[in-house]
Amino acid sequence: MLGAMLKQLLGRGAIPEDIRKAFEDAKEHFGGVGPDISELLQMLKAAIAQQQRVVICIDGLDESLAVHRTGLLGALREIVRELPDVQLFLTGRPFIRREVESSLLGVDTISVSPAREDIEAFLKMKLDEAKNLTPWMRV
Repeated sequence: MLGAMLKQLLGRGAIPEDIRKAFEDAKEHFGGVGPDISELLQMLKAAIAQQQRVVICIDGLDESLAVHRTGLLGALREIVRELPDVQLFLTGRPFIRREVESSLLGVDTISVSPAREDIEAFLKMKLDEAKNLTPWMRV
């Protein structure tokens, strides 16, 4: 996840030489794999620090494995501690809220739930779509 964020952040311009060199060095030393997590985090923080404004948006946080989520939340905690202008926007099912709040102390959270009418409209739309499918396409 950290590597993907770094790639998105740097994808808008030239990759700084120190970051390019770190990836090349890691490939030589670790049998062709990229930098380790701590190196990626340092690179990401350096790239963020060069930007005027950064918003990190992660959708479906609850869909990641707990072991990966713990590391990711720790990395995000470190980023916002060192770079307080970074804004986080995380989404996930309700059960993930406590984990986010305990990892990112002082974070503001809101709960969003669909209205009954929205659920009914969604189901009606899906049922109408299913009616128009040929029998072999129906699930």
